[in-house]
Amino acid sequence: MKSIVALQSVVTPWSDGLDPSDAELDAIEWELPLILADVDLLDAQIAVLDRIPSELDQQRIRRARRRVLAARRNLVNQAAAASIPGGAA
Repeated sequence: MKSIVALQSVVTPWSDGLDPSDAELDAIEWELPLILADVDLLDAQIAVLDRIPSELDQQRIRRARRRVLAARRNLVNQAAAASIPGGAA
């Protein structure tokens, strides 16, 4: 019986350039409050997938949604302030 072995070279060769760049890391760090708020919202929603949400669960979901909206608002405001020449007024 013959063994089956790939006769071609690896499709995606390993390179040292797979790490994120400094600019990408800065972008992730800048968006981190929104990412964490989204994770909190997903946690609250996942917790009630298999049961009827209690009043406490509903409060947790509403609070998490407000955090997501606040984080998005802050990012938009920061981006707008950064795009205005001379900074925010």
